[in-house]
Amino acid sequence: MQYFVVMIDYGRRGREAVVDPEITRREVISRVTSGEYQNISFIHEIVDNSVEDVTETILAEAALPRIAPEEVDLQAIRLDHARDLRKHERT
Repeated sequence: MQYFVVMIDYGRRGREAVVDPEITRREVISRVTSGEYQNISFIHEIVDNSVEDVTETILAEAALPRIAPEEVDLQAIRLDHARDLRKHERT
């Protein structure tokens, strides 16, 4: 049997371990990427009688891709924002 334990730290409110035998590695990565799992203390993968700390691996896989600054079109962003502001003007 294989499952994951995700320990979430809520600070002064305590900690919570999310343990669900139905959840897959892909689902854990998806939840980390979406922000459902935040403030993660650790992620352990349990297979039969062994425990492996996979925190760094899963966080690396869930990392959002970096967009180089030269690929961002600031003028288009500014024009989109101006258009959005015009939508709310009274005529």
